[in-house]
Amino acid sequence: METESEPYVRLATLRQLHQVVAELNTARSLADTLQTVADGAITGLGFELAAVNLVRPDGDLVVAAVAGSAGAEALMAGRVGSRAAWDRRLSMGERWGDLIFIPHTEGWVLDDDDVPQWHTAGPAPRFPDEWHSMDRLFAPMYTAANGGGELLGVISVDRPRNGRRPGAWGQEALQMYAFQSAIAISNARLRANMQRALVRLEREQQALRASEESFRQAFEYAPSGMAVAEMGGDQHGRLLRTNDALCRLLGRPASGMRRYSFSDLVHPEDIGTLLRTSAEGGRAELRLARRDGTYVWVSLRNSVVADTADGPRFLLTHVEDIEERKRHELQLAHRASHDSLTGLPNSAELRARLGARLCSRPMGSMADAYASSGGPGSDPHGFRTDGKEPFEGIDGFEGNAPAPFDHHVHLVAPADGPADDGSKGLAVLFCDLDGFKSINDRFGHNTGDAVLIEVARRLTSGVRDGDTVARLGGDEFVVLADGLGTADAQDLAVRLRNAIIPPIRVEGRAVRVGASFGIGWASCGMTAEEVLESADQRMYVEKRSRSKTNRRAAG
Repeated sequence: METESEPYVRLATLRQLHQVVAELNTARSLADTLQTVADGAITGLGFELAAVNLVRPDGDLVVAAVAGSAGAEALMAGRVGSRAAWDRRLSMGERWGDLIFIPHTEGWVLDDDDVPQWHTAGPAPRFPDEWHSMDRLFAPMYTAANGGGELLGVISVDRPRNGRRPGAWGQEALQMYAFQSAIAISNARLRANMQRALVRLEREQQALRASEESFRQAFEYAPSGMAVAEMGGDQHGRLLRTNDALCRLLGRPASGMRRYSFSDLVHPEDIGTLLRTSAEGGRAELRLARRDGTYVWVSLRNSVVADTADGPRFLLTHVEDIEERKRHELQLAHRASHDSLTGLPNSAELRARLGARLCSRPMGSMADAYASSGGPGSDPHGFRTDGKEPFEGIDGFEGNAPAPFDHHVHLVAPADGPADDGSKGLAVLFCDLDGFKSINDRFGHNTGDAVLIEVARRLTSGVRDGDTVARLGGDEFVVLADGLGTADAQDLAVRLRNAIIPPIRVEGRAVRVGASFGIGWASCGMTAEEVLESADQRMYVEKRSRSKTNRRAAG
């Protein structure tokens, strides 16, 4: 089972990975891009040494960039390893998805081949996953996802800062980084080709026709989408020409594309992003509409080109499909905020959702402001009864509530007592399983995990759409249910407890657990931790108030 700190570690890794991936596309040249790839493995993935080996036209691989060690850079940079030696490396060792890991117990046979390398002798590992100085880890980069297409190069990394072999999370991050690095290197090569074509168009007037043909081929056969649009005048932004890749990406014919500008195709929520993108060197990530009505995430990069030295200027836009990267980012974000066992929101996500509903100003201070206005009366909760707008006539406020509270729905706990006064609030139900530890001890963690998964399913089935069921950790769950009164919350706790009690079948065996619920109420002026602690304390009061036989069903 994951520790409480793992979601935060994953979020930090995700932020670092997102930052270094973003930096890959800011490099101005192929050489800068290659060095950025090597540097990113150090700053974003937690290794102390990294090298980028790039496939040359003859098939051999040259060390194009090194990061982390000046000595290693002096020894390795610019040296070439044969393709045969690299193919041998990539066929050895252990497969970690697309990664190749060669432990020191096998890698000694590679010490004398012609691949440039930087290793030092070291003692034997003290524990199974400790990194040895002679271990090797390679991340191949291909021209297509999932190891498809041609080999573009290999990222080799060494010496993890934590001294351990990467776990599943680190392996997935390295694979994703290698995939994004391959895209960045391919795009850098494409941009270099396009820039050379643009230079020829501007400077080689005597070879204008040859330059136009070169540009046409680079434009038409570019693997990413390309478009030329008018610049200035009444038709500013109208698409004049699009290549096949862009037409295929959007599912639209070239003749139909000429009726549009990018502002006609962009998602309504992204129109502001498009308008803020500059013509010269501007970049943006946004969604464009396909012909079938769906949207695809793309990265736009603009350049200004001229038809001739003194001719009209046009906008050249490079359109890259980033749908796969966006999907990976969403998946990683979901996995960082959800429990890996049950799929429920985890502790960090629960606190974030609860905290988003709370403000630091308790309801009493709001009511006092109403009551002290000197105008017509307010109800016992401080709300206006005279038909006027909130805060109207209160010194220091004009019109409605002040800006920080314009869109905030203030939370107030229902009256505490046996009688239900009809008020509604955000109920926080803290659930602790009774008898779960004995099941774990008696039948093992696999059975315990199966019980937790089934309890999560039953809790989720017992609440409304829009309610939150989260796993706080261990055998503790929390339910957030808005718009409930005191009696409603008590009824919900009874229903959920009754849903948990029936036997759970695991591997042909029926086991049973009970549940204790504590009901707390979220109220502005409290923190998320205070709300959860209140519900937790009420759960323990409820647990102690019932006998052990009532709390725990027989196993």
